[in-house]
Amino acid sequence: MEPIVHDLRLSETISPFGVGAIVDVRGESLIAPDTSWWDRKRSPKIGCERLSAKLRGAVLRQPPVHAGRAAKETASLLYFRFPEWRFCERCTKLSMLTGKKKGRWTNKCDCGGTLVPMRYVAICEQGSHLQDIHWFKWAHRGHDAGMTEAVRHCRAYKELRFVRSSRHGEGLTSLRVVCNGCKRDRALSDLAGKDSLHRDGFRCDGKQPWEDENTGDPCEHHLKAVQRGATGNYIAERLSALDIPEEVPQFIGKKDEIRSHVYFERVVADNGGPQADMVAGWIADELGVSKDEVLRLAAGDDEPDDAPLLELKDGEWAAFLNKLDNGRDHSGGDFIVDGWRIRSDSAWPPALTDRLVAVGQVRRVREVRALKGFRRHTAQADFISADLGPDRGRKPVYPAVEMFGEGIFLRFDEARIAEWESRPEVQARAKILIDRRESSPWADRLDVPEPRYIALHTIAHLLIRRLAFASGYSSASLQERIYANTDRPDRTAGILIYTAAGDAQGTLGGLVRLGEPDRILPLLLAALGDADVCSNDPVCIESDRQGVSQLNLSACHGCALVSETSCETANRLLDRQLVLGGGNVRGLLDDVLEQVRGVVDQ
Repeated sequence: MEPIVHDLRLSETISPFGVGAIVDVRGESLIAPDTSWWDRKRSPKIGCERLSAKLRGAVLRQPPVHAGRAAKETASLLYFRFPEWRFCERCTKLSMLTGKKKGRWTNKCDCGGTLVPMRYVAICEQGSHLQDIHWFKWAHRGHDAGMTEAVRHCRAYKELRFVRSSRHGEGLTSLRVVCNGCKRDRALSDLAGKDSLHRDGFRCDGKQPWEDENTGDPCEHHLKAVQRGATGNYIAERLSALDIPEEVPQFIGKKDEIRSHVYFERVVADNGGPQADMVAGWIADELGVSKDEVLRLAAGDDEPDDAPLLELKDGEWAAFLNKLDNGRDHSGGDFIVDGWRIRSDSAWPPALTDRLVAVGQVRRVREVRALKGFRRHTAQADFISADLGPDRGRKPVYPAVEMFGEGIFLRFDEARIAEWESRPEVQARAKILIDRRESSPWADRLDVPEPRYIALHTIAHLLIRRLAFASGYSSASLQERIYANTDRPDRTAGILIYTAAGDAQGTLGGLVRLGEPDRILPLLLAALGDADVCSNDPVCIESDRQGVSQLNLSACHGCALVSETSCETANRLLDRQLVLGGGNVRGLLDDVLEQVRGVVDQ
């Protein structure tokens, strides 16, 4: 078949057109194979030790790229045609991807019409497998009165048609697969029933469309007919990390101090006995840590958790704090941050300066994004790695891209935010989302929506909406990274808003210049003013159930939502009340607008 030449942006090869994704290109349906099919010589390695370590030593490779017009030997990325069943727009003939013309595969019907891929494919409900629906077999199966002996023994493979018949109604009922040999006629609406493919005798092949026939393992899960462009067909799992100087988080430094203490070996040797408890108390008093932390470390119960993103953020938080304390950054490299302290005696509202303690102008930042793999149908389905090649002792290869950009970092005061989130009404408000996250079968992949996370996440969205007017970047070009967790050894309370591009070595400074305190503080106040009144109020501000799975409280498209690609949680876990207050709930920045308006009135 004639090769399809089509250009993609580099970032699109990670999402949405990454390994395992179906993409429509020039009227044809294609699917991207795993990295074992890549030409490794034309796929350069990307260095990011922090990210590779969290991916268990995986190799990160950038998809092949080229500049200018494509030629025969130009570096390219392989895609397979899927589904293989197609129908002719002119004569309605339905057939598989077969036949050659003058020795070359062709996408034209014998009548000269263009062949169009079928709309429906079969997806495994649990195994994340994907395959074609064999339409000839499907058309000649079923349990209705039309199943005659002539239908069961029909071999008219070239007489299949895909037609629209308005006399049968609308929707899927009007779309029918017809065999002119045995006169069998079956509507696509028969696919809609539960386990419809299983009842017709179709079984999962246990593989992906690009894999060889004999590679799939037996799969006992049922197939489901879905539209090939459905969102649930491809649920990518990505991981990103900022390329920063590897700073040691404070809690790791404390652990090293505990281990190096002269009495620590006595705690280990006593193995939980009374002497260990007493000596652990001595170490704790001397180093300013808890006795339980010393005992836990001595018992070896300090294994890392299964949250690689949070672990990556620990190092990033430590790196940002180090930069904020050093003022103007003259270090160079790919992580340049100028730090500014917010003075409490400034002209800005004390309710804001008491909570926002520092701002960082991120003049240059490098981000590496990697695709670990994907799932299909549901978030509970089996995980499929982005590298399905034979093991043979080699490290897996994951697609990755490096992005260069700029941003603004905001650090909030830990003592103030801890005092605020200890309020019973604040805890009760956040518990609504915590309970819904726990009851959802997929939302456990999201951060725990504790009060500080919800508030800082919402502030980030409000600021993104305001920065879109002032920075020259659209809101879809801005990204967020939320550092707001109390269950980490080093508590975090900060926001990074940045923009990054994979096809440029930098940006124009439209965002970072707004990071100076005299510019970012007015923008933050304006963002809070925008959110104070929503076009959907009072419905929005009084709501506690909005968004997907009701994982938003007082937040809607009129006030707090941004592009889903800009958000870490795809526009979930947001609430204006925990920022500006409402009802009996006190917001984190509750008094800011009142103080601003009081100054204006004077």
